[in-house]
Amino acid sequence: MSNRRRNQTRSAVNIEPGIYEIDSGTAEIRSDPFTPGAWLLLINGVESSQLIPDDPQRLGFEYMRWIAIALGFRYAPTTRLRFLHLGGGGATLARWGADRYPNSRHTTVESDAKLTQLARDNFGLPRSPIVKMRVGEAGQVLADTRPEGWDVIIRDVFVEQDLGHHIVPNHLTGVEAAEVAAQAVGHHGAYLINYGGPPNLNPARAEAAALAHAFEHVTLISDATMFKGRRRGNIVMIGTQTPLADTALGGPDAFCAALRSEPLPAQASMGNATTNFIAGMPPATTPLLLTDSLEKP
Repeated sequence: MSNRRRNQTRSAVNIEPGIYEIDSGTAEIRSDPFTPGAWLLLINGVESSQLIPDDPQRLGFEYMRWIAIALGFRYAPTTRLRFLHLGGGGATLARWGADRYPNSRHTTVESDAKLTQLARDNFGLPRSPIVKMRVGEAGQVLADTRPEGWDVIIRDVFVEQDLGHHIVPNHLTGVEAAEVAAQAVGHHGAYLINYGGPPNLNPARAEAAALAHAFEHVTLISDATMFKGRRRGNIVMIGTQTPLADTALGGPDAFCAALRSEPLPAQASMGNATTNFIAGMPPATTPLLLTDSLEKP
């Protein structure tokens, strides 16, 4: 990509470290003690995003790298893609996507208006129309999507639970949400979700089953310890109507090899392996829209 085009997808980074009041509590921007030149965004004391100003394609969080690898094996860098990011935070993946796919357009959705403005002011995000930042509730925005209105939807939404744990709002995990997402991304699109949960994998199995109800292919990415239910952690779940990895971009073997080469080796569960992971678990069925609470866990 030319320097001129690259500059169009980057804006000045004006990071001001400190603690900020936001609608949902407090946000803190501070330097990452383990990665020189990187910054962390913490929401109510919990790490939410990492920013490396000089290199948007360098992602510190494992699950974000898994998402980047998966998309890299599905779409060539020149592909014109429309991204919907449910869960704004520091908009790290939108910043990555704008740099990786220079013809792409991104809309982030974050329910916290002050957090959205904080990210816009500090993190050097490309301006609209490359990256639009919308304040809204993820379930409502997903429900309002039109068929084939997006190419990629990434769901990375959590709400705080007791004991400092964060969970995905139930209304985003059911069959209805998966079906709406499937319609929104169409035949060639991809719906990616960042699942985070405890060693008990039943909620993960129920959500994978919901995806399998709406998509022909469901790919799960995590490390072996998480798949065995030995720790709390993340699983990236991807719904597509065609096999995830394009053979022209290396195909499934190269995709799995790239995951294994990660600093924490990861693995992909596809086909029968995903069926075995679900193990007959009925899909989550929570309605997409709730009448009494938008963020009810």
